[in-house]
Amino acid sequence: MEIRANPTRMELKKIQARYTTARRGHKLLKDKRDGLMKSFLELVREDKELRERVESSLKNVYGSFNAASAVSNPKMMQQALIVPKKECNLDVSFKNTMSVTVPVFSGKFVEQAQGTGSCNYGFAFTSGELDSSVRELGSVMKDLIRMAELEKTAQLLAEEIEKTRRRVNALEYIMIPKYISTMKTIKMKLDENERGNTTRLMKVKDMMVAQQLDQRKSDEAEDE
Repeated sequence: MEIRANPTRMELKKIQARYTTARRGHKLLKDKRDGLMKSFLELVREDKELRERVESSLKNVYGSFNAASAVSNPKMMQQALIVPKKECNLDVSFKNTMSVTVPVFSGKFVEQAQGTGSCNYGFAFTSGELDSSVRELGSVMKDLIRMAELEKTAQLLAEEIEKTRRRVNALEYIMIPKYISTMKTIKMKLDENERGNTTRLMKVKDMMVAQQLDQRKSDEAEDE
């Protein structure tokens, strides 16, 4: 499919300028896509390592909670955990990554209750498994916040990669071929017009030469 354009040299220059701009934009978008892909893969690798560590920690936490539930009175467990020891205030800021605005999460932990060590309950009526699970859960919160930041950033980068990929494909497979085809067509028509003009000029020249020969013969005949 071609772009509708008059077969003139001025129109050809316009199409050539658009073609040059499209080529430049295509290269810039490809570079952007490659940069986004590199950043995305780095995020995915970090997120994979972090997720494995978090899942391992949470597995230990759930195991300790289950063990504590098996050896402790349910009411004592509920009373021990009813008041949180810490409160997390989540602050969200933003930064620009490859022209994509991504969030940055930072958690600030505030002590809410007084207790023993990292727990807000006494050790007399609770088990050691509950203590270890609470400590493990507190230590995994920073990793959870970082993992949420990574996964949200990866989602935004993936959306931008898809948009950029579509633009690259549109330029590479639709717009640039259209410009090339249109330029070829205009050049062919211009060459055809030029050949036609040359042919007409040659015919006019031949007619003028023939007229001159006839005039010369006529003049010679009159002289005789």
